[in-house]
Amino acid sequence: MKLIRNFLMASAVTGVLASSALANADLVAQGEKIFNTKNLGNCLACHAVNGKKIDGPGSMGPKLTGLAYWDDKTLYDTVFDIYSARGLTNTSMPAFGKVGWLSDSQIKAVVAYLKTIN
Repeated sequence: MKLIRNFLMASAVTGVLASSALANADLVAQGEKIFNTKNLGNCLACHAVNGKKIDGPGSMGPKLTGLAYWDDKTLYDTVFDIYSARGLTNTSMPAFGKVGWLSDSQIKAVVAYLKTIN
């Protein structure tokens, strides 16, 4: 009986982890689409990305590297309102969330994608 219970618990945990990984993969894919779509994030217009094939100029903003090591809140805040998050007063990057260009869920998807950048 104990063996069966342990097996069921292990199966349940494995199922949760697998569905979480699939959900995260979907979120990353959605974020990548927003990053690369002109009428959404259009991030590729300004940013080159380390380790990613980006079909855009990517020459106006900094090259994105090492974002996998940033915490989610800093990335979210930067996309939401770079002026407040980074203390900038002059940048071409829009405050995507503050001006309503991207929704909360879209910014979270972009953050999931940005976390894949080494």
